[in-house]
Amino acid sequence: MELELRHLRVLCAIADSGSVGRAAVALGFTQPALSTQLRRIERLLGEGLFVRSSTGVELTAYGAEVLSQARDILTRADALGRRHIGLRPAAADALRLGVTNTPVVPTLLDALREACPHLTISVSSVYATGELLELLESGELDAALGVDYPGLSVQHSTALAHRAINTVPIFVAMHAHHPLAHRIEVPLEELSEDTWFVASDDGVGWPGAFYDACQTAGFMPVGTHEFHVLDQLQLMIARGLGVTAVQPTLCPIDGVLIKPLAGDPLWQRHLLIWRRELVKPPVIEVLHHHAVRTYRNLLAQAPHLQKWVTRAYTPARLPDGLRPALRGPS
Repeated sequence: MELELRHLRVLCAIADSGSVGRAAVALGFTQPALSTQLRRIERLLGEGLFVRSSTGVELTAYGAEVLSQARDILTRADALGRRHIGLRPAAADALRLGVTNTPVVPTLLDALREACPHLTISVSSVYATGELLELLESGELDAALGVDYPGLSVQHSTALAHRAINTVPIFVAMHAHHPLAHRIEVPLEELSEDTWFVASDDGVGWPGAFYDACQTAGFMPVGTHEFHVLDQLQLMIARGLGVTAVQPTLCPIDGVLIKPLAGDPLWQRHLLIWRRELVKPPVIEVLHHHAVRTYRNLLAQAPHLQKWVTRAYTPARLPDGLRPALRGPS
């Protein structure tokens, strides 16, 4: 057996999905066939690339090295005929990580501490992905966890790169005694008379994506407040002062319900963005791998999202190029 590009794509699919079974579905293989393929690849390379568990697979340290090289080879193969600018190695084993308002940070940092014990990570909390991009472009950050929206893909210079972590629907948070609280799904147009708490401009498409969805639903909110501090926001929702669009990973407090929007009119893509010359490829591989796993575990713990996932839907319901939430990067 000789190592081929298709074998590298198999490794990337397994790493991105976090499971041999999910990768098999994505690639059109049976799980036994893909497991056999993985064993042959690992035997050829002489060392295990993944650690198997009841919940899926995790990269070994050697696996992270191989995956970073595999992605680089695939990128070069896909870019044949175009000039390639080589990456400069990182100057030190330190990572300045910017993050938006996301619940994944504590678990992710804990996983990275175990996976990369010699990597020093400093975290900066920034609300707007647009501001994160500015800090990355200026070299003040090495990597960041940000977002964008379908049809509004994040834009940046060639000094940066990005990779999708996952794509999820945006839900609505409402008071537990809201008139629509009994509904399994809430049509956006039936919230036309509600006061909305709308997060401020994130520099990459919000709140424009929200107002576009409202316009498509035939209305514009009659009253809005600009607000994005989650703890205070949930307290106001619990008091019946309005409704708001939220990530499906949000854990509601007492008095707050999280509901899917009928027809899934709003989606959000979570991204890992980094400055090419400042971060070693294996570090990006580990960071992306654990970000995917952390998001997936949080999504799996959200009962309101599990109800959404188990609905009868067809791929035609999803925006072009998007996959169901628990299927990993899009």
